[in-house]
Amino acid sequence: MQKKWNFYVKVLVIEEEEGDVQKDRLSREIARQLQKIYGVRSAEVTSVTIE
Repeated sequence: MQKKWNFYVKVLVIEEEEGDVQKDRLSREIARQLQKIYGVRSAEVTSVTIE
């Protein structure tokens, strides 16, 4: 029987200038890179917060 693993990761992005980072684009890119590099079946960003 295969095991299913869930990893919860926190990523902190520091903007150099206001509006420098597009959160939706960055979220998609992080998920895409996880799938590409690690061969995961599914990767998603479930929430984005601003500190």
